[in-house]
Amino acid sequence: MRRLTKKKALTLVKELDAFPKVPESYVEATASGGTVSLIAFTLMAVLAFLEFFVYTNTWMKYEYEVDKDYSSKLRINVDITVAMRCQYIGADVLDLAENMVASDGLKYEPAHFELPPEQRLWHMTLLHIQERLRVEHALQDVLFKGALRGAPPAVPRSEDSPSSFTACRIHGHLYVNKVAGNFHVTVGKSIPHPRGHAHLAALVSHDSYNFSHRIDHLSFGEVIPGIISPLDGTEKISPESNHMFQYFLTIVPTKLNTYKISADTHQYSVTERERVINHAAGSHGVSGIFMKYDISSLMVKVTEQHMPLWQFLVRLCGIVGGIFSTTGMLHGAIGFLVDVVCCRLQMGIYRNLKEAPLDEQPNGETLIPTENGVQSEETL
Repeated sequence: MRRLTKKKALTLVKELDAFPKVPESYVEATASGGTVSLIAFTLMAVLAFLEFFVYTNTWMKYEYEVDKDYSSKLRINVDITVAMRCQYIGADVLDLAENMVASDGLKYEPAHFELPPEQRLWHMTLLHIQERLRVEHALQDVLFKGALRGAPPAVPRSEDSPSSFTACRIHGHLYVNKVAGNFHVTVGKSIPHPRGHAHLAALVSHDSYNFSHRIDHLSFGEVIPGIISPLDGTEKISPESNHMFQYFLTIVPTKLNTYKISADTHQYSVTERERVINHAAGSHGVSGIFMKYDISSLMVKVTEQHMPLWQFLVRLCGIVGGIFSTTGMLHGAIGFLVDVVCCRLQMGIYRNLKEAPLDEQPNGETLIPTENGVQSEETL
């Protein structure tokens, strides 16, 4: 009884077969079909190989939300070289509430303004990268993927005597409140003042003013090697001694999550402006380098994503099935058109039908066209 039930179940399953098999004796292999199959298999292999590269690649997803962290401190990372001696200039930060931030984290190091050949080559390379970043915005994703956690490489110190240095390298970091502020480098050391902010500039001669500068690095938040900020590599040469350089920055908090690091950093955009200070001509102001920054209320979340395995398999099945079905339909359609043209023009296997058309043979035979010619079949 169980055996009969199994046989009935097996018979029922066979009747539900949606993929009936054709006996090999009924299938005729042709050269055209083999050629189409070879092309289809080659195309499948190429597209599957390219799809594997897409699967191994990653992309960056950008999300935007309101920055709710307003109580934490903002870190400013500075590395700037000014073409004046260190005793003549001072750098500090004044925020929107007129609070002067202590610049204890900044170091003043005598240096040469002109770079040696090796560093000049790197500086030119950095400028070229900055130029490409302004045109190809997708390169920023490449920098995000290549970002690493750790300290940046230290700049080698010169072995010359301190008296030969004519410039000052100001580098280090500051912690400020997350409000708009002004980081500036101007003449004289800054001093606290009950009514505002002041620099001791009276003892410095105007002939020694030279605010030509080079910004090797300026970033906000955690220092991430591999990330290039918009002002990195900027170099300005002052044609006059009394010159004001202004940079207007808009800082955007950014959370970076990749397969290598997870860090809280900041991106920023910058607008530059410079002018000569000439009180006689009506151009008033203070000579120096001023970086006025404002913090955006929006935060950007940058996440590196990868195609899941199931999606890769679905796309791979779509490639194989789509090419197989499409080539089969094209082969059938082209074969049908070829048969119609050959039959119309009496070409190929239809050539011998011109003298003896089908169903009109005097001896009662029927001509069947084949690839090897015409085969006769006797009519019963």
